[in-house]
Amino acid sequence: MTGRSDAAGCTISQPDFATAAAQNNLSLRIPTPLFGAGLIESISDATILANKASSAPVKAALGIRGHENRSGNDGTIMRFGWKAQNKSLTIFTGEAYNVEQGVTNEVFPAERDETPGRGFNQTPEDRTDATASSVLKGISDVTAISAFMRFLAPPRPAPDNASIVNGRQLFTQIGCSVCHTPALTTGNASSPTVRNQSANLYSDLLLHRMGAGLADGVTQGDAQGDDWRTAPLWGLGQRLFYLHDGRTSDLTQAIQMHASQNPEANGAVGNFNGLSAAAKQDLINFPRSL
Repeated sequence: MTGRSDAAGCTISQPDFATAAAQNNLSLRIPTPLFGAGLIESISDATILANKASSAPVKAALGIRGHENRSGNDGTIMRFGWKAQNKSLTIFTGEAYNVEQGVTNEVFPAERDETPGRGFNQTPEDRTDATASSVLKGISDVTAISAFMRFLAPPRPAPDNASIVNGRQLFTQIGCSVCHTPALTTGNASSPTVRNQSANLYSDLLLHRMGAGLADGVTQGDAQGDDWRTAPLWGLGQRLFYLHDGRTSDLTQAIQMHASQNPEANGAVGNFNGLSAAAKQDLINFPRSL
């Protein structure tokens, strides 16, 4: 806002990102996909916990544990964001509006910086307009965007071929599907669009220790510095960059980066490394088809 003609007296300076990066005090993020979010929101906590308890011998052999990130308000399981730090799409949207765009709203009504002399707008800036001529015209942006995300359908996978079918089988055999759970069923949601549906997200929505190689030192709720939510893989074939900070566009390299000192994915990565070149290619072709 500094320097704007309608913000006279505002002298807040931009953060010094270059210095923060030099001090290793900067953590980058790429956006998480928004499609299929209504299905994820409609998966019950009981379903997530039942899946967590399943395949216990396989998980023990691979060293996979996983734990949920729970809301400090009601104790329920959170599932949105790189560290599963948000419970619902409304909270997810409200946080993004405030933290990423600087727009106060009915979910996050306070300015993040309340330096005297900069309170030019009444807060919250995004709000329900009770004087609007219709309900649709009166709803807030956060409410509208939450509804938009809630009903965005996930992409359709590519048609199967021999390589994809073999890759899908290998994906399970080497242990990838233990965390990247192929499907979870939604609960008795209010909308029939997302009620009792199979969400083919390839995620258990749990946090897993990913080791020093992927750690960012940021704690959010029950997520520690090297904890990350299992990223859903649906739509992966349409992405250009992988991992939380987009550090690679090479899917094989992204798999290798799951291995580090004492992370939970070491067993599965080791199994991947033991595959033949042709089998590795089949396995890569499978998630690219999603």
